Amino acid sequence: MVAIHRKPVWAIAETLATPEAAFMNRRAILQAWGLGALATVALAASPKMARAEGERKPAGNPALYPAKRNDAYKLDRSLTPEEINAKYNNFYEFGSDKGVYTEAQSLITNPWAIEIDGMVEKPFTIDFADLEAKIPLEERLYRHRCVEAWSMTIPWTGFSLSKLVELAKPLGTAKYLRFETFNDPSMASGQNGFLYTWPYVEGVTMAEAANDLAFMVTGAYGKPLLNQFGAPIRLALPWKYGFKSIKSIRKITFTDKQPVSFWEELASNEYGFWANVNPAVAHPRWSQAHERVLHTGESVPTLLFNGYGDQVASLYTGLEVETLYR
Repeated sequence: MVAIHRKPVWAIAETLATPEAAFMNRRAILQAWGLGALATVALAASPKMARAEGERKPAGNPALYPAKRNDAYKLDRSLTPEEINAKYNNFYEFGSDKGVYTEAQSLITNPWAIEIDGMVEKPFTIDFADLEAKIPLEERLYRHRCVEAWSMTIPWTGFSLSKLVELAKPLGTAKYLRFETFNDPSMASGQNGFLYTWPYVEGVTMAEAANDLAFMVTGAYGKPLLNQFGAPIRLALPWKYGFKSIKSIRKITFTDKQPVSFWEELASNEYGFWANVNPAVAHPRWSQAHERVLHTGESVPTLLFNGYGDQVASLYTGLEVETLYR
């Protein structure tokens, strides 16, 4: 009987084996480098590993939250539960789907610096952690009205935009604030497309920035901002459509020229600079007379300036009703 020897499926041909000399040389290299250096090289070769390390160290300081609530800012509706708000977001840097909260977890917020430049006494860059600690935080309950005709109610934590303006020391010639977010296609999948012009840009007038409702947001629901909310710092302008409340701010420029916003540049016939909530002025593709409350599903009438007319209407004296939206 002839014995038949079958090679196991994992076996490789001898010609494919690593030569002994090469193996010994590799071992010598590893010994020379040491395990620490090898780990550094491995981390550099793996952006996902580095990204995961950053995610474990968010920019916000949990010790500062929850902040004391300012009872001057109340709501006539119940708050949108966090579990709903956190899974229904517009954040085009990570895609156009409302469920971008999963993709947004790749956002690295530590370290995070904010550049202040333009018409200021002295341009500077400040680390978010330093800014967060420099200005006392408070919690406010705000409405949020999306241009897509749905709405939320949110407990934001942060400080008045006017406090940041004061810190920046703008020149008397400054008329506008131009906000800019990050631009990193390796981190934000939505920035890899060709349809949009990145980074996201928004702007307000100096008078709007001085209004106490204009709020720099660093947290929500009693803790630092989740990535999908626009961590580590975003803007909240509750009397305007939500796209004006720019997320993940990297740069603020004081200028005498009216900024051209992200959506205005893309479709100026649908999105303008002012973007004040106005139920009397329809979007070119849908009515703005009513809104869907996200956590209840009910349809309710939309209010001029999203219900904040007493605080902001004087900013727009002399402007036509159509202009309030455009």
